[in-house]
Amino acid sequence: MAHPSEPAASRRPRRTDAARNAQALLAAAKELFDERGPDVALDEVARRAGVGNATLYRHFPTRRDLIVAVYADEVTALCEQGAALLEADSAGEALFTWLDDFVVHVATKRDLALAGTENNDERRTELFDDWHRAMRSTAEKLLTRAQQAGAVDTGLGVDDLLALTSAAAIAATGTDHARQLLRVMRHGFGGAQAQ
Repeated sequence: MAHPSEPAASRRPRRTDAARNAQALLAAAKELFDERGPDVALDEVARRAGVGNATLYRHFPTRRDLIVAVYADEVTALCEQGAALLEADSAGEALFTWLDDFVVHVATKRDLALAGTENNDERRTELFDDWHRAMRSTAEKLLTRAQQAGAVDTGLGVDDLLALTSAAAIAATGTDHARQLLRVMRHGFGGAQAQ
């Protein structure tokens, strides 16, 4: 931290360096997660980003913080899409359009989703809680609207909806299978309707 008597101009480069370091860490982590999964050594992330371990931990105190930050843009995009879908004509279609993208997101980031939520005895980080709240809020608004339109059973809660959708994504063999499982959830086991 800059000394209070230090001129503001001399503090600016440090803030710029910090922002540059954070971006380098996120880029390196995304590359390594895509290559080898979320269990890659954090030392390796720091090395690839060209910074020291202390810099990595200053920006991302836990692996979960790093995982959530790497995919924050995707979570933001999903939440923005959900907000836009609240204006769609069909509330039921809007909900399942969003769930389709959600299930694909989780299916393609399955290892990351598990790494971000395992070890429930550990305290969740603030970044993870922010992500969880944003996704839950988006799903809840879409679900409530679909229920009010009579498109979805009013007894279904948002936590159950997200748990079932996430479970389908994690159990699926790929994105097509995840989407098929979502269709089965939507239509039930009613023969031709589940196709």
